[in-house]
Amino acid sequence: MAEILAVGEAMERALALLECGDVVAIPTETVYGLAGDATNGVAVARIFEAKGRPRFNPLIAHVADLAMAGRMADFDPLSTRLAEAFWPGPLTLVLPQRAESGIHPLVTAGLDTIALRMPRGFGGELIARLGRPLAAPSANSSGRLSATTAEAVAVDLGDRIKLVVDGGATPVGLESTIIKIEDGKLRLLRPGGIAAHEIEAVAGVKMMRGAAGIQAPGMLASHYAPGAAMRLNVGKIASGEALLAFGRDRAEGWRDAVAMRNLSEAGDLREAATNLFAYMQALDRSGAAVIAVEPIPFDGLGEAINDRLVRAAAPRDKIA
Repeated sequence: MAEILAVGEAMERALALLECGDVVAIPTETVYGLAGDATNGVAVARIFEAKGRPRFNPLIAHVADLAMAGRMADFDPLSTRLAEAFWPGPLTLVLPQRAESGIHPLVTAGLDTIALRMPRGFGGELIARLGRPLAAPSANSSGRLSATTAEAVAVDLGDRIKLVVDGGATPVGLESTIIKIEDGKLRLLRPGGIAAHEIEAVAGVKMMRGAAGIQAPGMLASHYAPGAAMRLNVGKIASGEALLAFGRDRAEGWRDAVAMRNLSEAGDLREAATNLFAYMQALDRSGAAVIAVEPIPFDGLGEAINDRLVRAAAPRDKIA
């Protein structure tokens, strides 16, 4: 079973494992990540093995600073402006990969682009100490709910990894927003912890949506899924269902739900994003075969929340 160490005690142990080509579960501001040296093929393969992740699904390379990022990708003025505005933070930029990046090909899944992010806190400090980027997808079995606590990581992956670094509950609770930048244009590949309108305000241009194929993590049609089936935008609860609620108005029959969690009584989308995965996990443990979800607005972070819910409710193992 994985050892669990608090962030104040874990740095040297985490570094030792990473230097040996092993993997470590670490806290970030978004969700917990399963980190390995992005330049080491053995370490990257261990990430895929521990997660049971399809090899065609690329990973994000996490960096300590803009200088490290610049050694791996070509930054144009727009991508530089966005990085300076939102890094460190929950924004991933998909950029043309430099030939001398040093990133192992498994990280990019054969693409000529690379997804880069700069995390806050322990993750950023760990990368700086290691001196190399970390590939770090969410620390959960592939396609399942992302972990927002060390305990959730240990329950899912504890028998497959050696260390979980405990930084408490993650403050954002959703994965990063992923944007592809090409020819001065922005394309939203995955909504996430930064709302699209915030990015557009800095960029000065509107984002396009939709993309063909798998160009970044989190683009499988079925993803972020609990064991239970999901039923979205419900107005009435069926017998035996659990309820994922939002706001103050309840769906008909809510009192008969097997279990209930409210993402935000006040209808606050940021609070809802923070609670999403933990509450889905709690309802999944209730034993209900179906989790019914009340409607959630698409404004701001609601776009990312609805994206995760749609993927959680999609037919399992389906590719976008």
